[in-house]
This record gives sequence, structure tokens and C-alpha cells, in this order.
Amino acid sequence: MVAAYILIQTQVGKAKRVAGEVSSIGGVVSAEDVTGPYDVIVRAESQSMDELGKLVVSKIQAIEGITRTLTCPVVNL
Repeated sequence: MVAAYILIQTQVGKAKRVAGEVSSIGGVVSAEDVTGPYDVIVRAESQSMDELGKLVVSKIQAIEGITRTLTCPVVNL
């Protein structure tokens, strides 16, 4: 199992809608509006890094209003 935090920047005024749409995607555990340099923080889980990449590129980045994402895989040290 691979877990990651996906930090999302959106167009002005789009964070709430983006968080709502992202939260309905399979593999997304949570999506919350936040303040700061990012507008939405997502926690996602997948079976592999390849599957995580496909989730981000083909599903999350396809949502209208998203301008940038940063994917941060969780490591267990």
C-alpha cells in the first residue's frame, strides 16, 4: 500500500468545489480546504506508485480549476 499527500493549488475561489470533486475519486481518503500556499490537501492511497501516478495525472489533475499539484508519498522510517 502506498499513501501520499497531494498538495493542490487552485484558481481563486475554486478550492471548495475542487475539494468536493476530489473527495469523490476512488483512492482518495480525504480532501480538505486549507490556507497557505496550497488550497486543498488530499490524502490518497493506492496499491503501487504507478497506480498513484495514474490517480494524480488522469483523475485529480483533470479537474477544472486545479493549477498545480505536488505529490508527497508517505515514507515509513
